[in-house]
Amino acid sequence: MATIVVQHKVGNIKTWLKGHQDRVNLFAPAVTGFKTFQNTDDPNSVTLVLEVTDLELLGAIINDPKNQEVKDLHTVIEPISMSTQVEL
Repeated sequence: MATIVVQHKVGNIKTWLKGHQDRVNLFAPAVTGFKTFQNTDDPNSVTLVLEVTDLELLGAIINDPKNQEVKDLHTVIEPISMSTQVEL
């Protein structure tokens, strides 16, 4: 399992927050845990810390064109960036 940080902007934070369970359901095949953060300087900038069981599948879910409707509904603004921990 890997911890992945996902960041992106949203058009409306209240709308995006209401979609939390939709995100949990959408990412369930690849993610076992969520932590949600809001940028203190930009309330429409969000960060998710995800416990990921299948990174390739997560990327496929995020980039699948059939999920664009969910992104639009939740006011997700591209780009979506994903970061992994660097082992030193």
